[in-house]
Amino acid sequence: MLTRPRPAIVLLSGGMDSATCLAIARAEGFACHALSFRYGQRHAVELDAATRVASTLGAVSHRVVDIDLRAFGGSSLTSSVAVPKDRDDAAIGSGIPNTYVPARNTIFLSFALAAAEVLDADDLFIGVNALDYSGYPDCRPEFISAYQAMARLGTRRDALTIHTPLAALTKAGIVARGVALGVDFGLTRTCYDPSATGAACGHCDACLLRLKGFRELGLEDPAPYA
Repeated sequence: MLTRPRPAIVLLSGGMDSATCLAIARAEGFACHALSFRYGQRHAVELDAATRVASTLGAVSHRVVDIDLRAFGGSSLTSSVAVPKDRDDAAIGSGIPNTYVPARNTIFLSFALAAAEVLDADDLFIGVNALDYSGYPDCRPEFISAYQAMARLGTRRDALTIHTPLAALTKAGIVARGVALGVDFGLTRTCYDPSATGAACGHCDACLLRLKGFRELGLEDPAPYA
């Protein structure tokens, strides 16, 4: 007798990491319900990318939820504060930059958890990374583990698992995994400070880390750059 694929909620920003995460979840046989957020981010062009990625990678559904984190600010992504540019690897790897959005992953995972309750899903996927990344505290494995424990205690999903398949991968590793799974990275957008046409700046931390990943594999990033 045929069994229905297990449902999973996949947080999908429209960037390289979340696209690869969705591809991994699909490859593992999950029926993926993609979830994105319009939260007042200056790089809202990522949402068009998320729509393209969800469709191309076969998500069962894709929902964009509106919340406004500009009400709190505290980040260059949700305010007029300038996005850091042209930082070297040492600077990117130390401290917490002003592109960190306070409690963003806590908030996003809470919405994903609500969706999981409604869809009777015990699996959430999030593309956090703790190697080539900007030092965000809500990307650390300890945070994910603690959140999973809280979710199991505070909801009906007492077997909930938060999957972080990219956590131990470098950016080059993420690119390689995505390429192997057929991800079209030309559809994705990662830049924190894109142009009016959506072209990446090539100078913010997100761009520099992304370009590093492609460069280490001897590949050219297919996304548009200004």
